Formats: sequence, C-alpha cells, structure tokens
Amino acid sequence: MTYLDILDKRRSVYDLSSDLPLTHEQITALVEHVAEASPSAFNMQSAQAVILFGAEHQALWDIVTETLRARVPAEKFAPTQEKLAGFARGAGTVMFFEDDAVVERMKEQFPTYANAFDMFAAHGLGILQGNVWNAFAERGMGANLQHYNPLIDEGVRERWQLPETWRLVSQMVFGTPVTLPEPKEKIPGNQRVRVFG
Repeated sequence: MTYLDILDKRRSVYDLSSDLPLTHEQITALVEHVAEASPSAFNMQSAQAVILFGAEHQALWDIVTETLRARVPAEKFAPTQEKLAGFARGAGTVMFFEDDAVVERMKEQFPTYANAFDMFAAHGLGILQGNVWNAFAERGMGANLQHYNPLIDEGVRERWQLPETWRLVSQMVFGTPVTLPEPKEKIPGNQRVRVFG
C-alpha cells in the first residue's frame, strides 16, 4: 500500500467494533513511533497523547455522557446518548493534548516568534493526529475524531491525574470498521492547487 493509498483509505469511521487486528502493545508502540516521527516547529514536541483501552476507554465515554446529560435537556438527550454509546463500542480512544508549558517556554526562548507559537503548536498537534489516523488506517483500523473538550476537561484530568499544563484538544476513537462510510464528494485537486513557474 502506497502513502497515497493510505490517504485514500483513511476516513471518519463511526461504526466500529472493539475487535482489533493488533494487540494493545502493538498499538501503543505504533502511536509512540508516530509521536516520535511526527515533526513540530522548532522541534518543540508539545503535543501529547494518552491511549485508553478497555475499562479506561469506557470511563472516558461515561464522563462525556454524564457531563452532557447535565447540560442537554432530558427530552433531547436520547440521540446524544446513542451517539456516545457508539463511541464507547470502539476498542479504545487516543486523547490528544497540548502541553501549554512547553509552548510558553518557547515563547520566552524565542520572543520574536512569540505570537506564532500557539499556531505552531496547533500545526504540530494536527500533524500528529493525522499521522496516527493514517497509521491506524494502514493497519486496517478505523477511527473518528471528537472534540468534547473543554466540557470534559476537569473530569478527564481528575480521572487520569494528568499535568495541569496539558490542555485536552481531541479524542480519537478507534476500532475495527464494521461498515464503511459512503464516498464523499471532493473538490478536484486541480481546483484547489495553483502552480506558477
């Protein structure tokens, strides 16, 4: 499979099972490898990941469910609960964080670029997320990316005793695809890319 094949294969897959083609140890090693290999501006390496399997994965989606239950009117909660139960049926979740302490340190170290480091950090985290997603697709796994932060930040930090400087950015649910999404309509690349010279 070529790199472009992997890009074509990677989709937002919501119908996931908890069966996996890899062991937990293999998935952990894969995410660690991707984290180490993914580039970041100034080599700042501020993006962090936490992998949740089994009961810990379920605990995250329990936190999301109870947090939203307290905010969504009861008569409108059923569709939300069904959606969250779908995420819980996956095999695990990778939570992605930005270590704001690293970003602030870089601002102090390179004041000329201080206004750009938040953007640099977001770019680096986006690259890491995309690379993990592609790596999952290459291994026959499916995933989708969720953003229930900052509503769940306090519950997440309390449950897993994570550093105060780690800011939750996204939650990537993964598992084995049960059904694949329909093809999406895409704007042709030649309408989005301009060439000069």
